Amino acid sequence: MTITEQPVTALPGGAGVRAPIPEGFIMPDFGDRMPGPGSPQTGTSAEGGTTAYTGPRKMAFICSKGNLDMAYPAFIMGNAALGEGIEVHIFFTFWGLDIINTKLNHKLKFTMAGNTAMHMNELGRLRPGWENLSLPQAMGNLPGMTAFATTMMKKQLEELEIPDIPDFLDLMQASGAHMYACKLSFDMAKMIEADLHPGVEGVISAADFVEIAEGAQVIFI
Repeated sequence: MTITEQPVTALPGGAGVRAPIPEGFIMPDFGDRMPGPGSPQTGTSAEGGTTAYTGPRKMAFICSKGNLDMAYPAFIMGNAALGEGIEVHIFFTFWGLDIINTKLNHKLKFTMAGNTAMHMNELGRLRPGWENLSLPQAMGNLPGMTAFATTMMKKQLEELEIPDIPDFLDLMQASGAHMYACKLSFDMAKMIEADLHPGVEGVISAADFVEIAEGAQVIFI
């Protein structure tokens, strides 16, 4: 296959981008990437000048899973966003409610069952390349394997000085993150507000969070 080059496209500031395109490849039309002369400015829509969201930059995370490895992404990204001065909102729904349940969040588990990306770096010491091999799924069903995998993950996180979930919740609260419990999940789990981490600002509906998340970058986990 021969490769041809796409003509240089000028960008604002004089920069240019040249991307190789395989011969015969038809480039899809993604529409205009950069606003041109006469395009609506920030805060207005293209149709009739309707005012768009112009508030502070926001990120909204929806945490729907209660596994240990699913609890950290929102906290790590949210903490980074807070450090950049970005407003952060986190909505815990369904099994994600376990993350803010003080009776459960200190014993979240990690399982390799159903995780085809599971591999162990330590195996590379036995033979180079083995650290990149996916472990057989059947191993996840062995007695004690979930406890072993959870211990290994917590050990790795501790070595990187990443706090455990209860401490991370304290950190997010102190840093100004806004956290909410899903009312539907809350009622299904027969929880009471005393079970929630003190940093949770309220038990709200999905519709409430949709309003809160207006103008935000939304990340579903």
